[in-house]
Amino acid sequence: QVQLAESGGDSVQAGGSLRLSCAASGTTFGDYCLAWFRQRAGGKREWVSSFTRDDRTFYVDSVKGRFTISKDTDNHTISLQMNSLKPEDTGMYYCAAAENFYCALADQISVWGQGTQVIVSS
Repeated sequence: QVQLAESGGDSVQAGGSLRLSCAASGTTFGDYCLAWFRQRAGGKREWVSSFTRDDRTFYVDSVKGRFTISKDTDNHTISLQMNSLKPEDTGMYYCAAAENFYCALADQISVWGQGTQVIVSS
């Protein structure tokens, strides 16, 4: 089964940028839909972006135009480039994998990373 490990979380000021990375091991990328979720303090885990098994990308409306998901198949990593960060982007960000063709619901996820913290101050 795939294992996921995130990195890149940090504390930044509003308007700044961060790049999150997720290293995957133990699998072939094509076997999974890969996604990023986030969870704000006291909130539910919410979907942010997905890279489907046929290499299409999707984003939640609140991050469209600011975040970009990408995949490096050779190095078995997916990344989330986050620009123009806002305080409401603050939260724990999780890399996730699902055997579904498309994944945007937490119930679809079979493997979670441990999370990486993003803090955006105003």
